[in-house]
Amino acid sequence: MGLVVVGAAGRMGRTLIRAVHETPGAAIVGAVEREGSPFVGQDAGELAGVGRLGVAIADDPLPAFAKADGVLDFTAPAATVVFAGYAAQARIAHIIGTTGCSEADDAAIAAAARHATIVKSGNMSLGVNLLAVLVEQAARALDAADFDIEVLEMHHRHKVDAPSGTALLLGEAAATGRQVPLADNSVRSRDGHTGPRPEGTIGFATLRGGSVVGDHSVILAGAGERIVLSHHAEDRALFARGAVKAALWAHGRKPGLYSMRDVLGLST
Repeated sequence: MGLVVVGAAGRMGRTLIRAVHETPGAAIVGAVEREGSPFVGQDAGELAGVGRLGVAIADDPLPAFAKADGVLDFTAPAATVVFAGYAAQARIAHIIGTTGCSEADDAAIAAAARHATIVKSGNMSLGVNLLAVLVEQAARALDAADFDIEVLEMHHRHKVDAPSGTALLLGEAAATGRQVPLADNSVRSRDGHTGPRPEGTIGFATLRGGSVVGDHSVILAGAGERIVLSHHAEDRALFARGAVKAALWAHGRKPGLYSMRDVLGLST
């Protein structure tokens, strides 16, 4: 499967190139960076530390998309929406690990999925997606009157969106288990005299610092007991491997918007 990596010179982009290079049945056929990037023209494999691949980093995605079977995208929401449109035009798979998308961004991506096979997830790891299933089951089993739900996440100091895409994925899992919309039951910040915790809400707490790849915990707190479901990511390569797995799964599949639960067979 021929894959294009967008944002190829970034930390995640280089990790994706290495993951594709190491995966049987997948190959890098294109690498894209923003216009004016100092990395344009460099060999993608040399930049990622896997040796020369004969694929020069370009600033025009269209030629790369035209010859590819799929694109791996961990960039930024505005760029991802544009890439989704290009993937739809090329009728190829688009694997989206970008977080921080707005409702309008998500709507544009869903529209592109009428013609492209899109896998979008706040986290591409097997462990996190299994955790989401467990959170949904726990939230369904434990009554909102008896157990409060809090989602705690920590990432490195350079992360720009909060809560993280993974935290929101876990919050959505909890809301699904409770059969309530997350948007109407989410508490994102507490400061000052907040009053008692509203029953049935799903709280989020965000920590930033150092080089933390990603720590997530969902706390179900009852009277006299707490259940804590956690995942700790120690290497961003696990997200890259998950993205490549998603691309191979999506190859040849009919257009639509899918998640990592679909890829991993965890959909309920």
